[in-house]
Amino acid sequence: MSHLSGLISSEHILLDLNISSKEQLFDEVGRLFARTDDLSDTLVSSNLLAREQLASTGLGHGVAVPHGRIVGLKAPVAAFIRLSRPLPFDSPDGNPITMMVILLIPDNVTQKHLEILSEVAELFSDSAMLDKLSTEKKAATVHKMLSSWLPTHSAGKPPSR
Repeated sequence: MSHLSGLISSEHILLDLNISSKEQLFDEVGRLFARTDDLSDTLVSSNLLAREQLASTGLGHGVAVPHGRIVGLKAPVAAFIRLSRPLPFDSPDGNPITMMVILLIPDNVTQKHLEILSEVAELFSDSAMLDKLSTEKKAATVHKMLSSWLPTHSAGKPPSR
């Protein structure tokens, strides 16, 4: 089973979010996790922004994986967000982003953090999945797609290169 599939609840899917800056994005993410996971919205947004200021979490090809360590968080949680319009994100290829997985990790977790980030990178390298995620209109369908997706190493196949 994928680590990622258990981290994104149906409440953590936001499609066609209309924002115009990283700050506005992270404020919205903070409000989402405050609503769904009883986390401090300002703690979440400031943590994500501080991490982003260290180095962009943009992967290129229109996707990003903003992530942060949250003191007191019991287990990792994630959200999938698709933007209504591209947002400049200082990605390595210079392209703005339209989709992201936001990942919040307990401050004391290291190996699982790396495993989940690896899964998200693999998810975003699956061009067929990206096409579906970029066009699907229903959050419930996106949630089902993400929940049923398996990384190649979990499916008994070696990772593709």
